[in-house]
Amino acid sequence: MKLQFLLDPDITFLNHGSFGACPKPIFENYQYWQSELEKQPVQFITKHMAGYLKNAKEAVAEYVGCSPDDFFFTANPTVAINTVMRSVKLEPGDEILTTNHEYGAMDRTWHFYCEKSGAKYIRQNISLPIQSKESLLEEFWKGYTSKTKVVFLNQISSATALIFPVKEIIQKARSLGLITIIDGAHVPGHIDLNLTELDPDFYTGTLHKWMLSPKGCSFLYVKKELQDAIDPLVVGWGYQSENPGKSRFLDYHEFQGTRDISAFLTAPAAIKFLKENHWDEKAAQSKQMILEHYGKFCDLVGSTPICPVTNEFLGQMCSISIKTNQPMVLKETLFQKYKIEIPVMKIDNGIFLRISLNAYNDLKDLELLDEALKEIKMKSDLLL
Repeated sequence: MKLQFLLDPDITFLNHGSFGACPKPIFENYQYWQSELEKQPVQFITKHMAGYLKNAKEAVAEYVGCSPDDFFFTANPTVAINTVMRSVKLEPGDEILTTNHEYGAMDRTWHFYCEKSGAKYIRQNISLPIQSKESLLEEFWKGYTSKTKVVFLNQISSATALIFPVKEIIQKARSLGLITIIDGAHVPGHIDLNLTELDPDFYTGTLHKWMLSPKGCSFLYVKKELQDAIDPLVVGWGYQSENPGKSRFLDYHEFQGTRDISAFLTAPAAIKFLKENHWDEKAAQSKQMILEHYGKFCDLVGSTPICPVTNEFLGQMCSISIKTNQPMVLKETLFQKYKIEIPVMKIDNGIFLRISLNAYNDLKDLELLDEALKEIKMKSDLLL
């Protein structure tokens, strides 16, 4: 399977979670679309683009369980959340309830919004180690007040690699009359996703992580009743269109003039690759490797798992709590000296070494990491 990917064979790649990795057949499809655009850009953009997008969206809609009319492609979740953020109308003092496990770019997006609007971004502490789903939910809702108007939550956290119980949170939020905005960057292709059943108000996910598309392929889903309230982040030809489609929502957000949508158009090829290569089975193997080896790496660095070691909280990633005074030096040492690509991340809860696996990884990769960490621990002061 490693031969199917473009990854440098000299690097032990344990960081699929950050930006994904694209297999050769999908990347070739990407180049095909780029070539088609350049062969006849006028015809491609003005006559064929809408049809190409329709085909890609139908494939994605079936995969994530929603209507193709209820989402549009974006370059990444940051663009998606910025689009939502600029359309949410909050008053000074209104609160956005979130956790202290959110992705840094999302925190920055909401801090920017709050500075402009006077709203408050409440980062509710989720203590580690997590004891149970019930204890997590109880702690999260301690952040709720009469001023809470929005719940914003990642379904799988980046630095701590935890699966959050978003379905239960969405259900309770709805009963309280709150808007739900879910960052599912790590979800499509990683764990089961059916947007109709999950029923968030807003949801963003990527294809370029666990669905293996080229970089710059994500989407924003918006519940039908809220679509007319979402302003375009970029105003273009779709606004007050001279040739409106059946959906103002899609007119506003899909037609921006000249841009390369080739990554979006690879969605059918990516889904075909996943199906033909029985990716559910391969993903299950990676998840099992995480469950079997997480505790061993924690023992190696003198820490404990930050959650119950089950598939309720862990997918193809796990984060190991480490003690170091030089996190970036540790990361660069692992890469430069040991040829291991793996992130070292710092958030409120501490510093974490995150392992993320996909089908191109095997036991040897984890053994190399094990040997590297043992040597670093023995010969340097990078691990305390």
